[in-house]
Amino acid sequence: MAFTQGKLIVFSAPSGSGKTTLVRHLLGKPELALSFSVSATSREKRKGETDGKDYYFISSEDFKQKIEQAAFVEHEEVYSGMFYGTLKSELERLWAAGKNIIFDIDVEGGLNIKAQYPDRTLAVFVQPPSVEELEKRLRNRQSETEDKIQMRIDKATRELTYANRFDVVIENNELETAKAQAYRLVQEFLNR
Repeated sequence: MAFTQGKLIVFSAPSGSGKTTLVRHLLGKPELALSFSVSATSREKRKGETDGKDYYFISSEDFKQKIEQAAFVEHEEVYSGMFYGTLKSELERLWAAGKNIIFDIDVEGGLNIKAQYPDRTLAVFVQPPSVEELEKRLRNRQSETEDKIQMRIDKATRELTYANRFDVVIENNELETAKAQAYRLVQEFLNR
């Protein structure tokens, strides 16, 4: 099935940059008429997360099988044995409903979507004030081990070098300012 409908809005950033907060803010604006693309992951569910709402939680084995079946628009082994990806069926479901789709996605995944749908995608990179602030935010979550925090910080340092490959960078120094900027960018893109 060819994808022929809707626009795509990709929010990518290192973990802890605030992209999820910005995406939730935009989803709360009914005038934007956005639908959230739920990613699939093989990682463990965190406290408070719901399968099918936050992520489609599937085993590593099932994830690998879906890769072999070409069921993903994009996917990545973000950390050793931990996969994330966007199922083709998720885009088809949302486009069939006539929706524009917003993504809260890994940096490489966001660039992969932009590469596949260059004319229909707004790719936004959310930049934290600093790596130190990013580490502070990750620690404040109190949801991960020290090893996982260090893995995320190392990955974030690499991901920050990708910012110039996105259509626009939002510096999340002050949350309300970042929310207003995100809203304006998305509204302008959807009205084109």
